[in-house]
Amino acid sequence: MMQAGEKMPGLLMHVIRYILPEQDHTIKKLLFIFWEIVPKRDAQGKLLTEMILVCDAYRKDLIHPNEFIRGSTLRFLCKVREPELLEPLMPSIRACLDNKYSYVRRNAVLALYTIYRNFEFLVPDAPELIQGYLEGEQDPSCKRNAFIMLIHTDQQRALTYLQSCIDEIGTFGDILQLVIVELIYKVCQAKPTERAKFIRTVYNLLSSNSASVRYEAAGTLVTLSSTPTAVKAAAKCYVELIVHESDNNVKLVVLDKLMKLQQDHRHDLALQQELSMDVLRILGSTDIEVRRKTLDFLMSLISLRNVKDVVSLLKKEVIKTYSNTDKDQNTKTYQQLLVKALHQCGVKFPITAEIVVPVLMDFLAEGNEKAAESVLEFVREAVTRFENLQPSIIEKLLNSLPSIKSISVLHAGLWILGEYCTSEEQIRSMVDAVLESIGDLPIVDTEIRESTKDDTDTAAAPTVVSTSRVTADGTYATQSALSTVTNHNDDKPQLRSFLLDGEFFLGAALATALTKLSLRYQQVCADARARNKLTAQSMLILASIMHLGKSALPKKPISDDDVDWLSLCVRVLNDRSPILVSIFTRACRQSLQDMIGTIDLTKLQLSEAEKDIVKTDVDALINFSHILSNVNDGQAVDELELSLLQATEGSKKKETDVSTTALSKVYQLTGFSDPIYAEAYINVNQYDIVLDVLVVNQTPDTLQNLTLELATLGDLKLVDKPSPITLAGNDFCNTKAQVKVASTETGIIFGNIVYDVSGVSGDKSCVVLNDIHIDIMDYIVPATCSDTEFRKMWAEFEWENKVSVQSNITDMNLYLDHILSSTNMRCLTPKQALEGDCGFLAANLYAKSVFGEDALANISIEQLTDSGALSGHIRIRAKSQGMALSLGDKITHSQKKESGA
Repeated sequence: MMQAGEKMPGLLMHVIRYILPEQDHTIKKLLFIFWEIVPKRDAQGKLLTEMILVCDAYRKDLIHPNEFIRGSTLRFLCKVREPELLEPLMPSIRACLDNKYSYVRRNAVLALYTIYRNFEFLVPDAPELIQGYLEGEQDPSCKRNAFIMLIHTDQQRALTYLQSCIDEIGTFGDILQLVIVELIYKVCQAKPTERAKFIRTVYNLLSSNSASVRYEAAGTLVTLSSTPTAVKAAAKCYVELIVHESDNNVKLVVLDKLMKLQQDHRHDLALQQELSMDVLRILGSTDIEVRRKTLDFLMSLISLRNVKDVVSLLKKEVIKTYSNTDKDQNTKTYQQLLVKALHQCGVKFPITAEIVVPVLMDFLAEGNEKAAESVLEFVREAVTRFENLQPSIIEKLLNSLPSIKSISVLHAGLWILGEYCTSEEQIRSMVDAVLESIGDLPIVDTEIRESTKDDTDTAAAPTVVSTSRVTADGTYATQSALSTVTNHNDDKPQLRSFLLDGEFFLGAALATALTKLSLRYQQVCADARARNKLTAQSMLILASIMHLGKSALPKKPISDDDVDWLSLCVRVLNDRSPILVSIFTRACRQSLQDMIGTIDLTKLQLSEAEKDIVKTDVDALINFSHILSNVNDGQAVDELELSLLQATEGSKKKETDVSTTALSKVYQLTGFSDPIYAEAYINVNQYDIVLDVLVVNQTPDTLQNLTLELATLGDLKLVDKPSPITLAGNDFCNTKAQVKVASTETGIIFGNIVYDVSGVSGDKSCVVLNDIHIDIMDYIVPATCSDTEFRKMWAEFEWENKVSVQSNITDMNLYLDHILSSTNMRCLTPKQALEGDCGFLAANLYAKSVFGEDALANISIEQLTDSGALSGHIRIRAKSQGMALSLGDKITHSQKKESGA
């Protein structure tokens, strides 16, 4: 109640009389909280006379024989802000430095530190006192607190102590070593000439027993020295931390640090090669996210020097996944990641393709469908890029075709074989494999004969199955049942079984492959009889599939689209029109090459955009550090050049857009005519929001217990509540509040300001604040993914938000750019696919939040011929409802804003 601003003037004396003398530890702890929040001054700002009794109670607690009461009292005194209360207690606080209990001594050091920082006149000799105390102290926690105090109060004394015991730092506790690393970092940043004195010390701390000390020492070492030896030592330390640390979150944090180190020294080829071998050790982790990030990091380290070693080790990892009998979801995902990594190695470095292809082909017969699809994606790219590997790849794919169990994988394999079987022998082998896999033809007649034969065959001998049952009265009884087993032929060929299950889209893919093979066979085979035979076999297969689809034998009937495609393929084989022959034999492959080229161009553009290349002309002037000064943002400025620039061009200021500056983050919370004016600056960090609120008292009266009361709506949580303040007439102050963000969802912060007017009795006054709407764009960043990953996520995500297109923009590409800039999403559809003027546009958008949430969007718009306006929809899909709704609201708001403009 007192924290909420309630005044209880009569309560203080009752607490002093009846509760203060109690010796119970729980009551003592509650009293410390009470003394912290109770008003200690009257309306005129003078200390209450009752606090003299409280001060005497403090003094008695400081000399109490119980170490818990002494230490707790010292911790409480760190929060006291009344020097009149602290001054009589200074002798007792000093005496606690010599107490035999370390708990009392370390809290006494903290008490002296806070008193010296807030009221230096009470203990002016605190640094000298603590320095003498530090030299004779043996407890690690006490030494740590004393050293921290010297760092922040008298850094020179801290350096003197550090230099006196620099050879003994390895024997110190980890908490003291961490503080020493912090001091070295601060000193070397302020005085770069001091770096040579402490590099050896930091090197020695890399072998500390504490993981936190090694982590901080490695980070400090690379800031002190950029030599290859120092960078390699820090990188090796990071790798050891990742390998031996059990917490996966720590692994990810250190891995980010290692990636940042590599990015800063990406031109050191020796470091890249040595680091790649060390990073491979991290793959021994069982966490899939650690493995995923490790493989992504490894791909950035590969070069011609180390690619063979990396591929051989990745090959061993693949073999390990084969031998793993317990293939859970993480193992399958890891297999897919390994396939992706080998794919990138094979494409980027063709010399490894001959090693990679045999390893990946084994995945086609595995039960991991996603990994097999990634393998075929690599095979498709490999046969397109590397013509010398085409014969061996086609041969291995033909051998693997009968063992493929997945329909999608078989579909892709048939397309590749139909496109790249070019020689007469390869085409003949492919058609023979299809005939073997589809069985006897025609399919319908064969199936009818087999089913008739099964009906006439005698069933297997009946068997009697006996089981024991328990009756209602508890006795046992035997129950017998007569069962017969009918013989069914489950050993059907691969393609035939899929077609009988109703998978006729696979039949359409087979029709495409057979049509390409037959047309190409007409060009490479000199024997007319052989050409006609192969064409007739292909047409018979296609006709049998159509007949099967229209019969009652398959589980699902054939679709009209599949029938049309099969009929078209038969017509093409019969007519052999030059235009259609050119489309089937040449245009399809050219389209694939164009698609791969577009993907390469997109990857190149993304990599160039992410690179931070600093270019300097050969005739550029050299800036010397003697004429450089540090400005507020930490960057060095050439004073001479700046002076010349101002002298020649003046001090003109460029006009800037307010929406792109910090002023766009300022929200007005109250009106100018309110007794209290308030505005908030919103500082958005990665996972939290800091509200810096300016409060201005526009009245001549003193406002007491002025409290900023905030509440949140959405997935936001108020972390700390602003404490009450007293504001003089026409005065102002700043107060801060922190809000935790848990997910990407539109949130609202609302509340009010309550206060009391000094000298006026009555209810509290209240000023209602305007609502603050948190923009989710602060948490969404553009991202990229493959088309396969996009389709997979689109099928899995259950929340969809459909937004109608309502805009004054009449150009479809301009509207797409407007949506991209409004939502921070990236367009996955290549620019080449968006070119032209067809009156219709469809594009896929993708973004990712800082919380790891994926956001997908599909734009489908058309331009109306009569009015020229745009019509269509934007479909948004996300894993969470809040993400989908928030993005939809953002798009709707941007359309209204654009229409209003």
